[in-house]
Amino acid sequence: MKPRSFNRVEIDTGALQANFQSIQQTVGQQVRIMAVVKSDAYGHGLVECAQAIYRAGGRTFGVAEVWEGAALRRAGLQGEIVVLLGGDSESYGEIIKYSLTPVVFDIDFITGLSHEAVRKNTEVGVHLKVDVGMGRLGVLPHQVESHVSLLKRLPGISLSGVLSHFPAADETGAVGTTQEQLALFRNVVTQLNIKEAEAVVAHIANSAGLINFPGSHLDMVRPGISLYGYYPDASPARAQASAPALHLQPVMGFKTRVLQIKELDAGCGISYGHTFVTRRKSRIAVLPVGYADGYLRKLSNRAEVLIDGRRAPVCGRVCMNATMVDITDLPRVLVGDEVVLLGRQGDENITADEIAGWLESISYEVLCLFGSFNERVYV
Repeated sequence: MKPRSFNRVEIDTGALQANFQSIQQTVGQQVRIMAVVKSDAYGHGLVECAQAIYRAGGRTFGVAEVWEGAALRRAGLQGEIVVLLGGDSESYGEIIKYSLTPVVFDIDFITGLSHEAVRKNTEVGVHLKVDVGMGRLGVLPHQVESHVSLLKRLPGISLSGVLSHFPAADETGAVGTTQEQLALFRNVVTQLNIKEAEAVVAHIANSAGLINFPGSHLDMVRPGISLYGYYPDASPARAQASAPALHLQPVMGFKTRVLQIKELDAGCGISYGHTFVTRRKSRIAVLPVGYADGYLRKLSNRAEVLIDGRRAPVCGRVCMNATMVDITDLPRVLVGDEVVLLGRQGDENITADEIAGWLESISYEVLCLFGSFNERVYV
């Protein structure tokens, strides 16, 4: 039998499917959903999550790079796979071989892809990226006409989508800015002629957009963090007010176990640098998890874990492979007991948003960290 790690990340595919279906109910059956599974599905597992979403009815998937799309095809995934970062000249063959839909914004890439598609006697659909205020990838609005004209002229390539991205749809103070960007994108779409508009899928709404700006749903939405059970601005109350039909369940849990328990007198230093010193006779549990497992050093003397359904604070610096917690007030803890770092145990719950607060980060990063550094189990 292969030895297993003390630590494991549990992925609830049923919760993932329920989130997908709740998002579909929120936007309506007439709006397509691009399930964003890039970056290993935010640490939840690229292939496993895409397959679970497909079983729930998803037929369009968003990945960051060509190799992710190729991996999904090799795993047997059907449907449309949109490559959000596009590609380069070395990826033409893979794009064509695996029937991927690249996002485009570069004339040289578009021209080269056309030549390769003609050479292989096929046609590739592409989505044109427009920058309406993100300041990242995409052509500017005044460049759209020339790029669309080029796509019309070139053989072997066709415009099947036009997209943009909101930079601040999750910020309450940027409502006016987001509405202006939406209006600008709508204007870009309107400038496409009638025949073309019927064939082109327009999409701009990320999770924050689909929740907070129903007018941004257009033909398709691109949920990412909401698929995995979290609200983009860490505010379920705001989301429920904007989208009452949306009910999200966290998909990921992160668990370890108690490796050792020791009793220490007052005045004993814990871990590197002795940043924590016991102030009373204490029971300290050693956990076999640390920053090599994505449980970052920033959590030292900040985080809490769940043992026996109760919270226990992290004490001392988090090490590469070990973390200490104070269990003095939890008398029933034994070596081998389950410890929840992320998720629910009994009536208590530690969310990715709470951990993100300790890390001074966002839930997205927490999920990517934990999922990418640990063994995953699908339940």
